[in-house]
Amino acid sequence: MPVVLTRRETTGLVVSAFGGAALAVQGRINGQLGDRLHDGVAAALVSTASGFLLLCAATVFPVHRQALGMLWRTVRTAAPSAGDGRRLRWWHCLGGMCGAFLVTTQGLTVTALGIAIFTVAVVASQVVSSLVVDRFGVGPAGVRPLTPWRLLGATLAMAAVLAAMWGQLGQGVGLGPAVLPALAGMGTAWQQAVNGRVGGAAGSAYVATLVNFATGTAALALVYAAQTGLGRPTVAPTPQWWLYTGGPIGIVVVTTVTVAVHMVGVLLVGLASVAGQLLAALLLDLMLPTAGHAVGGTTVLGTTLILAALLVAARPGAGRPGAGDEPVRGAGCQL
Repeated sequence: MPVVLTRRETTGLVVSAFGGAALAVQGRINGQLGDRLHDGVAAALVSTASGFLLLCAATVFPVHRQALGMLWRTVRTAAPSAGDGRRLRWWHCLGGMCGAFLVTTQGLTVTALGIAIFTVAVVASQVVSSLVVDRFGVGPAGVRPLTPWRLLGATLAMAAVLAAMWGQLGQGVGLGPAVLPALAGMGTAWQQAVNGRVGGAAGSAYVATLVNFATGTAALALVYAAQTGLGRPTVAPTPQWWLYTGGPIGIVVVTTVTVAVHMVGVLLVGLASVAGQLLAALLLDLMLPTAGHAVGGTTVLGTTLILAALLVAARPGAGRPGAGDEPVRGAGCQL
């Protein structure tokens, strides 16, 4: 049976892929900033803090202040979050801490594991966690049943990332430190789900993004303060202005996920985002190569497999509303 997507689903997948591409660009920029500052946590803090300040500046618009007020009233009264009887709790607003944990984990484990094993651990756990999150209806798109097609799509996605990173996998690396990035990947799926619920409660993707950046900045500030308190020196700024654009790009990343998760659910958002990341990384390596990162056949194979995984998981009968499932009810999320 061919894949037949509605206009809403197509939009959700395209938006997710665009967000994934933006994430790849942000990763390249933040990585170079971390190299210049010799501190990955400091680079992440600069990125999230700059994004948070930009979002705070946008509160001058009355529509954003009204949306913030709506979110506050919903959390304070534990009112239904999306018109479907589910309630928004205060801890749904802590999704940004998962992003901070991911960045901190990267700084703690990438040296021991290598970027390839780190990425495989994050994406594999994110995909599995997305299946669980969708199955229990944590996200704003409601319950999405666990079907053979969704399981096959998730398996293909994990194979895709493994194939893309195959040439970088080190020999004799202990997998014990991989527990942390695996937990971070699980947190990423939960983060996408709760950010969508926050956006639905406020009727605004802006509010969800602001809350995400606020909690992420606070968590990273605590981590940075802790490491400087342990004797690690503070860092000096670098003059290259474009290395400070990670924050605005991060706003695009979080906003696109918040909007798209209402349309297609957490699993398809994750798959489309990974597809966008691999495609963008492929193009970046082709057009702006860095030392030691030549484009290989495994990268092309991984990108092809993730696109196949996306198509398989999006098949009719794979847990999509309109394909034999109960339609999802609930408010949308406006920019």
